[in-house]
Amino acid sequence: MIDLPTENVRLEVADFVATITINRPEKLNSVTQEMADALVLAAEWANGDDSVRSVVLTGAGERAFCAGSDIRGLDKYATPWDFRNRADYCDAIRALRKPVIAAVNGYAFGGGLETALSCDIRLASATATFAAPEIKLGWIGGGGMTTFLAQSVGASNAALMLMTGDPIDAEKALSWGLVSEVVEAGALLDRARELAAVIASRPPIAAETAKANLHAAFNLPQEQAIAYERDLQTICFATEDAREGRAAFAEKRQGIFSRR
Repeated sequence: MIDLPTENVRLEVADFVATITINRPEKLNSVTQEMADALVLAAEWANGDDSVRSVVLTGAGERAFCAGSDIRGLDKYATPWDFRNRADYCDAIRALRKPVIAAVNGYAFGGGLETALSCDIRLASATATFAAPEIKLGWIGGGGMTTFLAQSVGASNAALMLMTGDPIDAEKALSWGLVSEVVEAGALLDRARELAAVIASRPPIAAETAKANLHAAFNLPQEQAIAYERDLQTICFATEDAREGRAAFAEKRQGIFSRR
């Protein structure tokens, strides 16, 4: 486990599941640059440590998952170019090889929506709301907002969110495909950790490979994506975990997987 440079980001690990919590509820979990740096550190540590097989990302408190960047801190950048080249926590989340579940427990606005979109699976509380409000302030999102939102909800729904900046509720997010499940607020984190534990129980190399393959499916032409999938399948098939999986199936027992 690493020590993070701020108490506004928490990192916990139990039973191969890391929970990263954005912990600034009094400010709707808006992210300062110090917090962004801590999120990058937490993601990089989780990526490289074998005690982590899946990750849950959530926000502290009942009101917000993350309200995006702390707008009051944006004027500290000397130039727009400095702003462009800042450490971006969404990049770090997307760089995780391990499956990541967003437990969206309230406002997911601006960079908070980008953060949720950077995760592989999104669960929402019944009180969650989602918005891309940057247009109201004179700019647009820059952490993958447009491309991932369009992939998730389709071009027309993405345009509606991007061009109005207005929020949608959890049920609409579910009907549009932005989230996979809506659960009661008090049960959200438990459900996210339950799902993360299921994923963590799977052979880790296969889980990471499934994530890499899904990314390829969105970024490669179809025939290349199929060929890439077949290569990844072959790599997985050669692992000790795959041999253990076949043995466990034959012996009618639970597999014991070692990430080898």
